[in-house]
Amino acid sequence: MALCDDKLMESQPGTSVWSGKTVLANFLTESSDITEYNPTQGVRILEFENPHVTSNDKGTACEFELWDCGGDPKFESCWPALMKDSHGVVIVFNADTPSHLKEIDMWYSCFVQQQLLQDTQCLLIAHHKPGSGSDKGNLSLSPPLNKLKLVHSNLEDDPEEIRVEFIKYLKSIVNSVSESRDREEMSIIT
Repeated sequence: MALCDDKLMESQPGTSVWSGKTVLANFLTESSDITEYNPTQGVRILEFENPHVTSNDKGTACEFELWDCGGDPKFESCWPALMKDSHGVVIVFNADTPSHLKEIDMWYSCFVQQQLLQDTQCLLIAHHKPGSGSDKGNLSLSPPLNKLKLVHSNLEDDPEEIRVEFIKYLKSIVNSVSESRDREEMSIIT
């Protein structure tokens, strides 16, 4: 069974404060380098393969779409269309901005809970701006966010740590979708 068409959503809270979502998305998908801050307008779709994530014994790399969604509320009317058929959600926020900590509750509710995704299909990334000197200490997250996988990232200090965590997340998404499809096929057979 080939399973290589996973759609992931990447969203960020806020509109006027840097979170590094687009730079991080480019790094994780090995896309073009964008180093200056330009807020994402609507959505940007990144298609990529990851050779470390396979869906069968033949070792065929899975193909993914990462939908980089703009965090500006003026695009909120587009969000339902963007969320349709997504298999996972990555919420990126600037860990150094207190307002982002409050806004991720709304993003979780909208992009995860309302889409009936499991918590295992969500990854929180506390992204630290290069040169911020911020520590990776514990963040005070409200329930149910405190049950989600939280990864700190700083592309200047330890870029490979976030890449490894992202690959683990992609593997879990592929497994989740594969198990869901297997259950669906079994329900049709029986």
